[in-house]
Amino acid sequence: MSRAHPDFHLKDEEPIDSGLPIVDAHHHLYERPNLRYLFNEFKADLASGHNVVATVFVQARAMYRDGGPEAMRPVGETEFAKGVADACTADPECQTRVCAGIVCHADLMLGESVEEVLREHGRAAGGIGSGNLRGLRHIAAWDPDQGMLNSAYPTFPDMLEDARFRAGFSMLAKYGLRFDAWLYYHQIDRLTALARSFPHIPIVVDHCGGVLGIRGYAGRQAEVFAQWSKALRELATCDNVAIKLGGLGMPISGLPLAEVGRGPGSVELCTAWRPWMETCIEIFGTQRCMFESNYPADRASHTYGTGWNAMKRLAAAASATERDDLFWRTAARFYRLETSAQAGRSS
Repeated sequence: MSRAHPDFHLKDEEPIDSGLPIVDAHHHLYERPNLRYLFNEFKADLASGHNVVATVFVQARAMYRDGGPEAMRPVGETEFAKGVADACTADPECQTRVCAGIVCHADLMLGESVEEVLREHGRAAGGIGSGNLRGLRHIAAWDPDQGMLNSAYPTFPDMLEDARFRAGFSMLAKYGLRFDAWLYYHQIDRLTALARSFPHIPIVVDHCGGVLGIRGYAGRQAEVFAQWSKALRELATCDNVAIKLGGLGMPISGLPLAEVGRGPGSVELCTAWRPWMETCIEIFGTQRCMFESNYPADRASHTYGTGWNAMKRLAAAASATERDDLFWRTAARFYRLETSAQAGRSS
């Protein structure tokens, strides 16, 4: 089954091992001036032939409320994601539990008063503890180079150590919420300190730990890899931390991107990703690793189906149990999702 890529006129490859259950541990939905990627667009990608049984929606500063208190405006994104989840449930053509888990945003710099926002997110997601809300992401990615920063997410070097941030972070435990950590590789040591201070709060590191390969990091892959892998080994000593394998299709990684009419195939992607993803697996073990599409952000590199083929090639030598960990079991366990895979592939 092939499908034209909307930006680069690329086509999905035929799916490898199409019956393998997948929980897409990280995707977004949004409409921006240069990209519309909402339920229909995502549903088209899900038709690429891979057996995606459930997905985790992660905040991307979209669909915020237009009015009301500033702190409450991100709740609009949770309301939107829950609406997508309900629409998928009602759609007989949708075979995937889209947005089965929702990772919201709330400003942890509010300190303990962020609790009111968390409760509102819970209500918007269908009930605190009984709905789709599973976690929170407060982006911490910071770099001395202003060109590496996203102005939509103000950060500063020691944000993870700030007393206000930590007071807000502590509130996640009360509602059983996980924390998605998006930061750059040179900040991993700061995340390790946070994880050690809150060993009872589950944390997952997004996008292989923030690999950088552009601007001042271009041509320094060996140096980046050495610092990155050393920091990850220390982070992995924290039992409450897992890691997502994906995000390497973003331009900041410096890895292969698509060109007009041509994109890297799954073999080329697997070769480029292998050193980073296999190192994550070696450090954390499959029980703390989960594959993610990071779509549509990773579409700068490849189509949805081709990305999953690359990950399947990368895991080809793994045992059946290890593959299940990587493709669905770790994500389902971490985000407390019930999936059809659990009934059909127990072990």
